[in-house]
Amino acid sequence: MTTKEILEEQIKIQGELVRKLKAAKENKDRVQEEVAKLLELKSQINETGNQKFTLKTPKGTRDFSPHQMAVRSSVLNKIISVFKKHGAETIDTPVFELKEVLTGKYGEDSKLIYDLKDQGGEILSLRYDLTVPFARYLAMNKISNIKRYHIAKVYRRDNPSIARGRYREFYQCDFDIAGLYDPMIPDAECIRIVYEILNTLDLKPFVIKINHRSLLDGMLETCGVPADKFRSICSAIDKLDKSPWQDVKKEMIEEKDLTEEIADKIGQYVQLNGGRQLVDELLQNQNLIKSKSAVEGLESVKLLLDYCELFGTLDAVSFDLSLARGLDYYTGIIYEAVLMGKDTSDSDISVGSVAGGGRYDNLVGMFDSKNKNVPCVGVSIGVERIFAVLEGKLVASNKKIRTTEVEVFVATAQKNLVNERMKLCKELWDNNFKVEYSYKKSPKLLVQLQHCEEYDIPLAVILGESEIQRGVVKLREVSTRAEVEISRSELADEIRKRLQGIQLNGTS
Repeated sequence: MTTKEILEEQIKIQGELVRKLKAAKENKDRVQEEVAKLLELKSQINETGNQKFTLKTPKGTRDFSPHQMAVRSSVLNKIISVFKKHGAETIDTPVFELKEVLTGKYGEDSKLIYDLKDQGGEILSLRYDLTVPFARYLAMNKISNIKRYHIAKVYRRDNPSIARGRYREFYQCDFDIAGLYDPMIPDAECIRIVYEILNTLDLKPFVIKINHRSLLDGMLETCGVPADKFRSICSAIDKLDKSPWQDVKKEMIEEKDLTEEIADKIGQYVQLNGGRQLVDELLQNQNLIKSKSAVEGLESVKLLLDYCELFGTLDAVSFDLSLARGLDYYTGIIYEAVLMGKDTSDSDISVGSVAGGGRYDNLVGMFDSKNKNVPCVGVSIGVERIFAVLEGKLVASNKKIRTTEVEVFVATAQKNLVNERMKLCKELWDNNFKVEYSYKKSPKLLVQLQHCEEYDIPLAVILGESEIQRGVVKLREVSTRAEVEISRSELADEIRKRLQGIQLNGTS
């Protein structure tokens, strides 16, 4: 046998061993040791230079084409404009953090954190979201007041589903207000920001569901759930947007060890949703009002709904007791924006969550040596799902996407005029126009004009020997093919005038 054949046989045997150990749920350290041996064997066969492999992106990731990137850029610019309108400034943090920074902040989802190999004495993990790094940033820099946005990639060792918009690497787009303020005022602004973004992106109809962590805890207490199970039961309730109540109830009984009686009590509450009337009804509920926590949550929701009316968002807000958001760090109001669609019966159905957030008043204190807390509230926009929805709309509408922002194409009508083209490009670049030209010395005019039409370049400047001698150019409007002769000295002003009102990025 050749060396390569021996290695292939060893890889096969080692691979079977790893699969058996995983199936038997063997000790984690033992499994990692055998996986390391398997990877070492694979690296050896790669060194032979004969290894064949399939070109693909890693599981849970994807490439983005120029058309997709044009949509993403347009969406992010609109979102950022809303953030800036509300006075936010931006920061950035490392893509990886010390593992201890991330550990214990995400409840059951902590198993989805990507751990990195020790590369020099520090145990690191890829960031799971942008909220925990933000809290670490506040504590480390002793910041007690800031309104910030942050757009960056995060990583989750999840079971990916590209069709459902679930990835292992994806962008998050966060807005947070840190500081000690009066109740519900910053929280109402976060809801207003979500409302503005979804309207700006024309993603109607949508609903912004709200609930309160204190109300959830009070509700579970009233139903007889042990305090040490509050968070795990919240994680089960949080699945109600994807699973029917009977499936969630089954999980509570079989996996979370609740009695059927307690689960049924929870079910009476978590299937309720409405507005102020529902808040008032629950404040009259003799069982619920025995819990101080529940009353505190209901009063907060009532105040928030009043502020939502003042901000003009109440028409899209729904008080929903099934909203639980499983992350451990939430302490107060929680909310989630869901896009609604139409099913065959013409009734509203949920298309999916595109934003979520809430109040987390204790997270910063976890990183402060004196446990000094900085109250925070924020929202994360689910831009990946928004990208997918908008891409689908554009495909359905057959609208064309511009992938560049070129405003002017400099073309020549005869051969050997490359130098004149380059001189004119230099003049236009100096005037801050976005300009392109052919890299061939003597391109055909028809080919140059076809390029303009293919890429939706709005204007073409055409040079010929006659125009050069007379100090003029032909300015062509690509969409109508209308041409006018313009003096070189007046060209920049004429281009600016014609570009006004032309949409240069996104759909055309």
